[in-house]
Amino acid sequence: MAGHSKWANTRHRKAAQDAKRGKIFTKIIRELVTAAKLGGGDPDANPRLRAAVDKALANNMTRDTLNRAIARGVGGDDDANMETIIYEGYGPGGTAIMIECLSDNRNRTVAEVRHAFSKCGGNLGTDGSVAYLFSKKGVISFEKGDEDTIMEAALEAGAEDVVTYDDGAIDVYTAWEEMGKVRDALEAAGLKADSAEVSMIPSTKADMDAETAPKLLRLIDMLEDCDDVQEVYHNGEISDEVAAAL
Repeated sequence: MAGHSKWANTRHRKAAQDAKRGKIFTKIIRELVTAAKLGGGDPDANPRLRAAVDKALANNMTRDTLNRAIARGVGGDDDANMETIIYEGYGPGGTAIMIECLSDNRNRTVAEVRHAFSKCGGNLGTDGSVAYLFSKKGVISFEKGDEDTIMEAALEAGAEDVVTYDDGAIDVYTAWEEMGKVRDALEAAGLKADSAEVSMIPSTKADMDAETAPKLLRLIDMLEDCDDVQEVYHNGEISDEVAAAL
């Protein structure tokens, strides 16, 4: 299956996130603790923990820090009673947005999320308002690679789809619980991915023009700056032409 630019990936990525590494580490540790507490400390038997471990390693977290977070979760010595909360809403240009949070205070979290929407021309929606537009998937990404080789190995390992982009990048899509198993199979075949993550993939895209694209990116930045927000997913698509003008 062919795709367009990787710029239009579901999650917003930018080099400036490197400046937020401390905050990113805090969020990953929170997810590691929660995943281990809920599903046990073995990543092979706990898909949510495996996804968190992969994300931690992709962000250059040390094994020592990672293992301490898992031990905290397994030991149950973390006082905070964190819960996963999903908020849904509409952003500039009618984009559908889903925000995954880990919080010990719903009132604080919803206030911060609502504030970001109101500041950036969006609206916080009700449960189910946009969730039907997204599917939870594992995404294993290669910046470059041989399409036929990756496709054959991925499909044999149980992947659902393989998408090749105009710039040569390749994404392998899996059931989210199977992402770790498929990634291991690809690595066993000598195919080392550049990243692997669990994501919410939209079934439709909303094209962003030069006016709405900066507003959407500002909203995503504001949401990601919230301590309780773990991930922001959207269906906004920014063309190469619009991206070049930003």
